[in-house]
Amino acid sequence: MSVSTNELIRQIADTASPVRRLPAPWMRTMLWLVIALLYVVVVLLIMSPRADLAEKLVDSRYQIEQLAALATAVAAAISAFTSIVPGRSRAYSLIPLLPLIVWLGSLSQGCLQDWLRIEADGFDLRPDWVCFPSIALVGAVPASAMVIMLRRGAPLSPHATAALGALAAAALGNFGLRFFHPQDASLMVLVWQFGSVALMSATAGWFGRRVIDWRFMTART
Repeated sequence: MSVSTNELIRQIADTASPVRRLPAPWMRTMLWLVIALLYVVVVLLIMSPRADLAEKLVDSRYQIEQLAALATAVAAAISAFTSIVPGRSRAYSLIPLLPLIVWLGSLSQGCLQDWLRIEADGFDLRPDWVCFPSIALVGAVPASAMVIMLRRGAPLSPHATAALGALAAAALGNFGLRFFHPQDASLMVLVWQFGSVALMSATAGWFGRRVIDWRFMTART
Protein backbone atom coordinates (compact mmCIF):
# COMPACT_ATOMS: atom_id res chain seq x y z
CA MET A 1 0.00 0.00 0.00
CA SER A 2 1.56 3.26 -1.13
CA VAL A 3 1.36 6.39 1.00
CA SER A 4 1.46 9.89 -0.45
CA THR A 5 4.12 12.31 0.70
CA ASN A 6 1.59 14.56 2.41
CA GLU A 7 0.06 11.58 4.24
CA LEU A 8 3.50 10.40 5.34
CA ILE A 9 4.36 13.86 6.67
CA ARG A 10 1.03 13.98 8.54
CA GLN A 11 1.63 10.57 10.12
CA ILE A 12 5.11 11.55 11.23
CA ALA A 13 3.84 14.83 12.67
CA ASP A 14 1.07 13.03 14.57
CA THR A 15 3.34 10.38 16.09
CA ALA A 16 6.54 12.34 16.68
CA SER A 17 7.29 13.37 20.24
CA PRO A 18 8.40 16.94 21.02
CA VAL A 19 12.14 17.56 20.78
CA ARG A 20 13.75 19.87 23.27
CA ARG A 21 16.41 22.01 21.65
CA LEU A 22 19.84 21.80 23.27
CA PRO A 23 21.26 25.00 24.78
CA ALA A 24 23.86 26.88 22.75
CA PRO A 25 27.36 25.32 22.73
CA TRP A 26 28.82 28.14 24.83
CA MET A 27 26.12 27.63 27.48
CA ARG A 28 26.80 23.89 27.61
CA THR A 29 30.51 24.67 27.86
CA MET A 30 29.92 26.92 30.88
CA LEU A 31 27.87 24.19 32.58
CA TRP A 32 30.57 21.62 31.86
CA LEU A 33 33.27 23.99 33.11
CA VAL A 34 31.48 24.59 36.42
CA ILE A 35 31.17 20.83 37.01
CA ALA A 36 34.78 20.23 35.98
CA LEU A 37 36.30 23.03 38.06
CA LEU A 38 34.37 22.02 41.18
CA TYR A 39 35.83 18.54 40.83
CA VAL A 40 39.33 19.96 40.27
CA VAL A 41 39.00 21.92 43.51
CA VAL A 42 37.97 18.76 45.38
CA VAL A 43 40.96 16.84 44.00
CA LEU A 44 43.28 19.73 44.86
CA LEU A 45 42.05 19.78 48.45
CA ILE A 46 42.53 16.02 48.76
CA MET A 47 46.00 16.02 47.18
CA SER A 48 47.08 19.25 48.95
CA PRO A 49 48.42 22.24 46.97
CA ARG A 50 52.12 22.25 46.12
CA ALA A 51 54.35 23.91 48.71
CA ASP A 52 55.48 26.67 46.33
CA LEU A 53 52.04 27.48 44.89
CA ALA A 54 52.01 31.07 46.18
CA GLU A 55 55.36 31.66 44.47
CA LYS A 56 54.25 30.01 41.22
CA LEU A 57 51.07 32.06 41.03
CA VAL A 58 53.15 35.22 40.48
CA ASP A 59 55.48 33.53 37.98
CA SER A 60 54.60 34.92 34.54
CA ARG A 61 55.61 31.76 32.65
CA TYR A 62 53.52 29.58 34.96
CA GLN A 63 50.58 31.97 34.51
CA ILE A 64 50.82 31.87 30.71
CA GLU A 65 51.06 28.09 30.62
CA GLN A 66 48.11 27.65 32.98
CA LEU A 67 45.93 30.19 31.20
CA ALA A 68 46.78 28.61 27.83
CA ALA A 69 45.88 25.14 29.17
CA LEU A 70 42.57 26.43 30.54
CA ALA A 71 41.81 28.32 27.32
CA THR A 72 42.56 25.16 25.33
CA ALA A 73 40.10 23.22 27.49
CA VAL A 74 37.35 25.83 27.05
CA ALA A 75 37.93 26.21 23.30
CA ALA A 76 37.99 22.43 22.77
CA ALA A 77 34.76 22.06 24.74
CA ILE A 78 33.03 24.73 22.64
CA SER A 79 34.23 22.99 19.47
CA ALA A 80 33.07 19.58 20.74
CA PHE A 81 29.60 20.83 21.64
CA THR A 82 29.33 22.69 18.33
CA SER A 83 30.29 19.55 16.40
CA ILE A 84 27.16 17.70 17.59
CA VAL A 85 24.82 20.33 16.13
CA PRO A 86 23.90 19.33 12.54
CA GLY A 87 24.58 22.01 9.98
CA ARG A 88 27.31 23.81 11.90
CA SER A 89 30.51 24.52 10.01
CA ARG A 90 33.44 22.19 10.67
CA ALA A 91 35.63 25.28 10.91
CA TYR A 92 34.58 25.44 14.57
CA SER A 93 36.89 22.48 15.20
CA LEU A 94 39.83 24.83 14.59
CA ILE A 95 38.95 27.07 17.56
CA PRO A 96 41.33 25.28 20.00
CA LEU A 97 44.32 25.75 17.68
CA LEU A 98 45.20 29.26 18.89
CA PRO A 99 45.37 28.54 22.65
CA LEU A 100 46.99 25.16 21.88
CA ILE A 101 49.72 26.91 19.87
CA VAL A 102 50.23 29.45 22.67
CA TRP A 103 50.47 26.61 25.20
CA LEU A 104 52.95 24.64 23.10
CA GLY A 105 54.90 27.80 22.28
CA SER A 106 55.23 28.80 25.94
CA LEU A 107 56.52 25.33 26.84
CA SER A 108 58.97 25.38 23.92
CA GLN A 109 60.22 28.81 24.93
CA GLY A 110 60.68 27.53 28.48
CA CYS A 111 62.80 24.65 27.14
CA LEU A 112 65.02 27.13 25.28
CA GLN A 113 65.38 29.36 28.32
CA ASP A 114 66.26 26.37 30.51
CA TRP A 115 68.87 25.28 27.99
CA LEU A 116 70.43 28.74 27.79
CA ARG A 117 70.48 29.04 31.58
CA ILE A 118 71.80 25.62 32.57
CA GLU A 119 73.04 24.36 29.19
CA ALA A 120 72.96 20.56 28.73
CA ASP A 121 71.10 19.92 31.97
CA GLY A 122 68.22 21.93 30.55
CA PHE A 123 67.39 18.90 28.42
CA ASP A 124 67.66 16.33 31.19
CA LEU A 125 64.61 14.12 30.55
CA ARG A 126 63.69 11.80 33.39
CA PRO A 127 60.72 9.44 33.68
CA ASP A 128 57.70 10.99 35.36
CA TRP A 129 55.17 8.18 35.48
CA VAL A 130 52.89 10.22 37.78
CA CYS A 131 51.79 12.59 35.02
CA PHE A 132 49.57 10.35 32.90
CA PRO A 133 47.55 8.76 35.76
CA SER A 134 47.32 12.11 37.57
CA ILE A 135 45.95 13.89 34.51
CA ALA A 136 43.55 10.98 34.02
CA LEU A 137 42.46 11.29 37.67
CA VAL A 138 41.86 15.04 37.51
CA GLY A 139 40.19 14.71 34.11
CA ALA A 140 38.00 11.72 34.99
CA VAL A 141 34.86 13.61 36.01
CA PRO A 142 35.28 16.29 33.30
CA ALA A 143 35.63 13.49 30.73
CA SER A 144 32.58 11.61 32.05
CA ALA A 145 30.48 14.78 32.06
CA MET A 146 31.67 15.56 28.54
CA VAL A 147 30.66 12.12 27.21
CA ILE A 148 27.20 12.33 28.81
CA MET A 149 26.60 15.80 27.39
CA LEU A 150 27.91 14.93 23.92
CA ARG A 151 25.63 11.90 23.69
CA ARG A 152 22.61 14.19 23.86
CA GLY A 153 23.47 15.67 20.48
CA ALA A 154 24.11 14.18 17.04
CA PRO A 155 27.84 13.37 16.77
CA LEU A 156 27.99 12.95 13.01
CA SER A 157 31.81 13.08 13.14
CA PRO A 158 32.40 10.93 16.23
CA HIS A 159 36.18 10.69 15.88
CA ALA A 160 36.67 14.46 15.74
CA THR A 161 34.07 15.07 18.45
CA ALA A 162 35.64 12.52 20.79
CA ALA A 163 39.12 13.94 20.21
CA LEU A 164 37.93 17.46 20.96
CA GLY A 165 36.06 16.32 24.07
CA ALA A 166 39.12 14.42 25.30
CA LEU A 167 41.34 17.42 24.60
CA ALA A 168 39.05 19.57 26.74
CA ALA A 169 39.07 17.09 29.64
CA ALA A 170 42.80 16.33 29.41
CA ALA A 171 43.81 19.99 29.15
CA LEU A 172 41.70 20.76 32.20
CA GLY A 173 43.26 17.75 33.93
CA ASN A 174 46.73 19.15 33.23
CA PHE A 175 45.58 22.57 34.45
CA GLY A 176 44.52 21.03 37.77
CA LEU A 177 47.60 18.81 37.99
CA ARG A 178 50.01 21.72 38.09
CA PHE A 179 48.44 23.08 41.26
CA PHE A 180 49.70 20.08 43.24
CA HIS A 181 52.38 18.39 41.09
CA PRO A 182 55.72 20.22 41.58
CA GLN A 183 57.37 19.23 38.29
CA ASP A 184 58.08 22.47 36.37
CA ALA A 185 61.08 21.74 34.14
CA SER A 186 59.81 22.81 30.72
CA LEU A 187 61.02 19.74 28.86
CA MET A 188 59.44 17.45 31.45
CA VAL A 189 56.15 19.37 31.22
CA LEU A 190 56.30 19.35 27.42
CA VAL A 191 56.99 15.63 27.09
CA TRP A 192 55.13 14.10 30.00
CA GLN A 193 52.23 16.48 30.61
CA PHE A 194 51.54 17.96 27.18
CA GLY A 195 52.42 14.57 25.70
CA SER A 196 49.86 12.87 27.94
CA VAL A 197 47.19 15.34 26.82
CA ALA A 198 48.02 14.66 23.16
CA LEU A 199 47.99 10.89 23.70
CA MET A 200 44.62 10.95 25.47
CA SER A 201 43.08 13.09 22.74
CA ALA A 202 44.41 10.87 19.95
CA THR A 203 43.26 7.69 21.71
CA ALA A 204 39.76 9.07 22.31
CA GLY A 205 39.54 10.17 18.69
CA TRP A 206 40.53 6.68 17.53
CA PHE A 207 37.77 5.05 19.59
CA GLY A 208 35.28 7.87 19.09
CA ARG A 209 32.76 5.81 17.13
CA ARG A 210 32.47 3.32 20.02
CA VAL A 211 32.00 6.03 22.63
CA ILE A 212 29.63 8.65 21.23
CA ASP A 213 28.49 7.66 17.74
CA TRP A 214 24.70 7.99 17.79
CA ARG A 215 24.25 5.34 15.10
CA PHE A 216 26.21 2.81 17.16
CA MET A 217 24.23 3.64 20.29
CA THR A 218 20.94 3.31 18.41
CA ALA A 219 21.97 -0.07 17.05
CA ARG A 220 22.57 -1.39 20.57
CA THR A 221 19.27 -0.18 22.03
